[in-house]
Amino acid sequence: MAALIKAANAKIRANPVLDYVCSTRGTHRQAFVDALGTTNMYLNTDFWGPVSNFGIPVAAVLDTQKSPDLISGQMTGALCIYSATFMRYSLAVSPRNWLLFGCHFINEGAQLTQMYRYLSYHHWGGKEKAELKEGVEAAKQTAQKAEEKVKSAVSK
Repeated sequence: MAALIKAANAKIRANPVLDYVCSTRGTHRQAFVDALGTTNMYLNTDFWGPVSNFGIPVAAVLDTQKSPDLISGQMTGALCIYSATFMRYSLAVSPRNWLLFGCHFINEGAQLTQMYRYLSYHHWGGKEKAELKEGVEAAKQTAQKAEEKVKSAVSK
């Protein structure tokens, strides 16, 4: 198993993009790496930081499939500002952090989609349309039940 991890680690280090995600070049981490006696990428914050940060946009994209009445307008607005701020930050630092930029670009798109859904549902008539649709379905079911009663009464 250790040989497999070392082989995977060497393969990752050979790829410049993955090496960027998984680097252990920072001096503050070197003592930690020396103490463990390994350069295992899974034990390092340069790997888990960006990877865990992608949990936010993944959750936001998955939330676009949920009902719009569950969306918090204030939280969505805060996340839009947060993502826009860190997109700008990722381009302001040197060297530019494209991984952080990509993460917040995806999150900004998902949050703007959520904001549109929130505004559409709560302020632009979406809630009324949903209630009207529920009312029409209830009326159809009532009419169907009445029709069945009439048919059963006529057949007797």
